[in-house]
Amino acid sequence: MDMTLAELKKHPVFHYFAELSSMPRGSGNEKGVSDYLLRFAQSRNLPVIQDKALNIIIKKEATEGYGHVPAIIIQGHMDMVCEKNKGTLHNFDTEPLKLQIKGDMLYASGTTLGADNGIAVAYALALLDASDIPHPALEVVITTEEETTMKGALEVNPEHFSGEIFINLDSEEEGKLLVSSAGGITAAQGLPIQWDSPHEQTSVFQVQIGGLFGGHSGMSIQKGRGNANKLLGRFLKGLSEEFNFHLSSISGGLKSNAIPREAEAVIHVPEAHASRLPEVAAAWEETFKKELRTSDPKISVTAEKVDHLPERVYSDETTRSVIHSLMLIPNGVQSMSQEIAGLTESSTNLGVVSSTASTITFVSEIRSSVKSLKEQILKQNEVIAQVTGSTFTTQADYPEWPYRKDSKIQKLFEEVYQARYGKRPEIVAIHAGLECGIFAEKLPHIDAISLGPDMFDVHTPEEHLSIPSTIRTWEYLLSALKEMNAYYN
Repeated sequence: MDMTLAELKKHPVFHYFAELSSMPRGSGNEKGVSDYLLRFAQSRNLPVIQDKALNIIIKKEATEGYGHVPAIIIQGHMDMVCEKNKGTLHNFDTEPLKLQIKGDMLYASGTTLGADNGIAVAYALALLDASDIPHPALEVVITTEEETTMKGALEVNPEHFSGEIFINLDSEEEGKLLVSSAGGITAAQGLPIQWDSPHEQTSVFQVQIGGLFGGHSGMSIQKGRGNANKLLGRFLKGLSEEFNFHLSSISGGLKSNAIPREAEAVIHVPEAHASRLPEVAAAWEETFKKELRTSDPKISVTAEKVDHLPERVYSDETTRSVIHSLMLIPNGVQSMSQEIAGLTESSTNLGVVSSTASTITFVSEIRSSVKSLKEQILKQNEVIAQVTGSTFTTQADYPEWPYRKDSKIQKLFEEVYQARYGKRPEIVAIHAGLECGIFAEKLPHIDAISLGPDMFDVHTPEEHLSIPSTIRTWEYLLSALKEMNAYYN
């Protein structure tokens, strides 16, 4: 595709996507974009609500001849995961994304693109702004903090809606209609730090695990990609079996719902063993490269000596407990669906390890399409916290979205797809968490579907969006809206 960015912006969807890309919208920092959406509706005299969670609800009357069709709730989220490559200078709080076209794909330079889920917002704004698109009554809801806590959807007041049809635009594969999704919960273990004075005859090293591919912990967990936090735990455990050492800091990952690509620790090694550490790191790198030769061939393990000597180190007990936590906390696929071939049923991702002066925190994102299995994984984490002497807390508990066999909206979208492309779309359930589950719980009468264009490597700096797929999905959506006049007659 030979197109400039300026030419691409002439399409209404990409016009609004570019506008969104100029605004900070990391999870928890959505005030600016929420206010922008509020002004958008007000300037067009569309009824609008901005609630305490900064969710935006915009309504638009049905076009002529569509008043008999049930109102449609169109939903997406305004926040994005803010990840950047190491060495990339970019402030997500103040700087716009640097969009660039490569072939027929849209990227951001060195950062996440935010097509998840800015493309849903762009679709909604283009639809609300148009005067020549036939459609039933619209109730557009754009939520906040989906990527972290799902706080926005959880705080939505169901009394604001009369719609019976629900179209979520937070899917990532064209030609697939999503009809069910997993529920999830975030679990955190807080290990209290006991401090000690560093031994005099030690050398200090910074150990780093890097070069991993990462990815969305729901969409990519089944790919077997390396988790930097878990790999660091293996390295430290192996080292502890050769000689004693102390930690003075540890960190890894940035988001609980992103498979961590990097992790690091500062360790204090007895002088007698210091010369061996780079060789040990190289040996572990070779081991990991063999294990992850397909998913993460660029993995690196380094141990570099540092000059400064921290004033204190973790005690023997705390160092052991850190290693035990990293080794014991479950990670990866826990069960596969027995009904849908290839579908991950349950998983957990040790996404973040962070520390303060008093506590080391291990944060896991737990998912399952079976509520009891989600609770079982949660209990397993709770028991591990008890064993290691850690506190245990949870947040962002959201429900699964159950499959509805008699879905009328699913059948409509299937028929429209068949008419446009001469084949049926794939009907799928996904392991990622969608806000559909929350809305289905709040509005049990709704008939829901989820769709979206092709996007790749979401939640990583390699995230990119197919431009032709985005346009085709837009046209597909408009065709389905048009057909509702006769379909719901």
